[in-house]
Amino acid sequence: MNVKQLENSGIQAVKLLRKRKHTMGLPFMINTKELPSTQCYLEYPDGRIKLATIAEDKSDFKILTEFTLLQSDRIRKKYKIS
Repeated sequence: MNVKQLENSGIQAVKLLRKRKHTMGLPFMINTKELPSTQCYLEYPDGRIKLATIAEDKSDFKILTEFTLLQSDRIRKKYKIS
């Protein structure tokens, strides 16, 4: 398997995980180097995205910002998430 095939396999695995999370009603975590290491986006099955940080007890997330659907769509477009 070459590097491109491996990359495509990884992309497909992440897409499948996202679909499964949403099917179960759970958010999908989107990590990016553009955010501090303790923050991430959480994409919910209804299409909304929230900015979250790790809670102080490290057992859950604390929501920092809830984006509108338009803002959520822009985030998905920026990170090429379909």
